[in-house]
Amino acid sequence: MELYVHIPFCIKKCAYCDFASYPGRSDAFPGYIDALMQEADTRIRELGSIAPETLYIGGGTPSILPLPLMEKLLEGLALRFPMHGCLERTMEVNPGTVTPDFLRMIRDGGINRISMGMQAKQAHLLSMLGRIHDWDTVKRTADAIHEIGFLHLNLDLMFGLPGQTREDWRETLQAALSLSPDHLSCYGLIPEEGTPLKTALDKGTLALPDEETERAMYDDALMMLSEAGFAQYEISNFARSGCLCRHNLGYWCQIPYLGLGCSAASMLPGDGVECIYYRETNPSDLDAYLQMMREKAFQKRDVDRIGPRDAMFETMMLGLRMTHGVSESYFYHMHGTSLASVFGEVLCEEEKRGLVTHKDGWWYLTRRGMDIQNTVLVDLMESMEKWNAGPSGQQK
Repeated sequence: MELYVHIPFCIKKCAYCDFASYPGRSDAFPGYIDALMQEADTRIRELGSIAPETLYIGGGTPSILPLPLMEKLLEGLALRFPMHGCLERTMEVNPGTVTPDFLRMIRDGGINRISMGMQAKQAHLLSMLGRIHDWDTVKRTADAIHEIGFLHLNLDLMFGLPGQTREDWRETLQAALSLSPDHLSCYGLIPEEGTPLKTALDKGTLALPDEETERAMYDDALMMLSEAGFAQYEISNFARSGCLCRHNLGYWCQIPYLGLGCSAASMLPGDGVECIYYRETNPSDLDAYLQMMREKAFQKRDVDRIGPRDAMFETMMLGLRMTHGVSESYFYHMHGTSLASVFGEVLCEEEKRGLVTHKDGWWYLTRRGMDIQNTVLVDLMESMEKWNAGPSGQQK
């Protein structure tokens, strides 16, 4: 099982962010850490001993917690969860929010991988996104991370931004590579409803690059990162040899996970028959989460039970995000039925269209298939519905 801990605090909410994050709530820091420990204790009572295979502390901006509170969090997690088998322990930070003392403390507390939100190099793009840093701050923070002795550094980058050119994107990639990361996450912007950025786009005060330019940016990433020794292993993720993010791989491979904190989701095993696994999601409102913990009103978690049909589709949806795709043997092991019996016909059709291909028992998207992944998923969903109905039109 994997462990995710959400820290929903930030200095300033970015213009594109729709995550549960709250600026200006330092008053809630101490009580929130106490609530996390209370939730961990509750989960252990519910589920039994949990030995995480990976730990990911995300946000928000975890690195804005005062050093004593972060130390309390790491010590509290280590007291509650056996960490001897937890080989990857990641914390998200933002440029300019860490000091050498903070970095030394989290290193000594077991964190061995840092994920930093760089996003872009250019000042005008960072300002448009509502980021609080500039390139010099990114460089100083990365230098400090390396000097403290962290061997694993991921940088988050964004392309397809309003006002971003291919030259901007190439410059951002070159700048990121100069910081000696071993992992890069390159995300195409998806404007989310309710964010200031989406509002500006709807009003026409900002405009996205056209599809051809965005595709060219993605091609630039594939070429430049490959030349720099990074292998793509998922639609948006690239890593040097041996440096793939184990935590995210767990999500894509449907490994159970436990989420602690405001808006955190858990995926836990079900009965294996009608419910393959179920998701529980904590309230996304900070005060509602804290109230739930005070009142021990755990029925306020949102519960979604995933049956066999949806679990099989999710295996395809998540697996096809990865460059190695979906294994026929893994599909059978997980679902007790062959991949071919459920999706074989549609996969053969997608292969004729040049969207998927297969080799040695693995099905994966082609380069063209990655560009129109949603089209492939819609076709797979329709195939799933036909299989579920059976030849007589009655549900299997």
